[in-house]
Amino acid sequence: MTTLSPENSLSARQSASFILVKRKPPIDKTEWDGFFDENGHLAKSRDFICVNILERGLHPFVRPEAWKFLTGYYSWQSSQDERLMVDSTRRKNYEALCQMYEKIQPLLENLHRNFIETRNNIEYQQGFHEMVMLFQLMVEHDHETFWLFQFFLQKTEHSCVISIGVGKNLGMLNSVINVLDPVFAEHLKGKGAGAVQSLFPWFCLYFQRAFKSFDDVWRLWEVLLTGKPCRNFQVLVAYSMLQMVRKQVLQESMTGDDILLACNNLIDLDVAELVSAACTAYAELIQKDVPQPLKDFFL
Repeated sequence: MTTLSPENSLSARQSASFILVKRKPPIDKTEWDGFFDENGHLAKSRDFICVNILERGLHPFVRPEAWKFLTGYYSWQSSQDERLMVDSTRRKNYEALCQMYEKIQPLLENLHRNFIETRNNIEYQQGFHEMVMLFQLMVEHDHETFWLFQFFLQKTEHSCVISIGVGKNLGMLNSVINVLDPVFAEHLKGKGAGAVQSLFPWFCLYFQRAFKSFDDVWRLWEVLLTGKPCRNFQVLVAYSMLQMVRKQVLQESMTGDDILLACNNLIDLDVAELVSAACTAYAELIQKDVPQPLKDFFL
């Protein structure tokens, strides 16, 4: 067992300070433009910008460009001219991929009778169609939607992909509960068995259905993209949501199915309060003795 000692992540004091700070207005277009010098290079550090996004979020007019930095679509060191070249290259590469797909699609349909049905089932069962829609609403062009979504998956370590990250998230969520809330953990292992494993839609959809507006979803997602206050912050978000039903679960001695129902009723959440609660959980976690795999997961 070891105590978390973050280097690139926020310290407990920094995490706690976010909780105590009054809500500030999001970074607007004027402020965002002021982050760049005359050649279009960022004059502010990546860390400075990411911490501000964690604490304040982005104005909707800023998101289309800022997310290109957050996802890796643009390099943080790029100039304006270099970003124009990147946009052009990504558009051409996307068009080339579309053309290639159009050529091989008939072959795939001939070789695999259920190709189209299988393809559509994979999109809808995973929930990617709902996620992609939010990218389509944010940016103007199809090539931007395609690459931003690809980079989003990579940046978030494929945490919302069922066969890659979702199971790991659920396992680490159990570990966090064991460390931070042993009483709740015991109930979830006993009468509430199976409840945590049934929360996979939270991760598959990256909490979309917990909020009343797309703006709130974007606000949470851009926090996850910053890597602040730590990696895999989505697990601490899930832990904080579980804490919202904790009192009811223990008082009513709920079973797994009832716990799942209570969790599914968590809607129209305040995104700022949820991020703040998750930062509190992180501040508590880094003061604890934790298993090495849990330490590695967040750092």
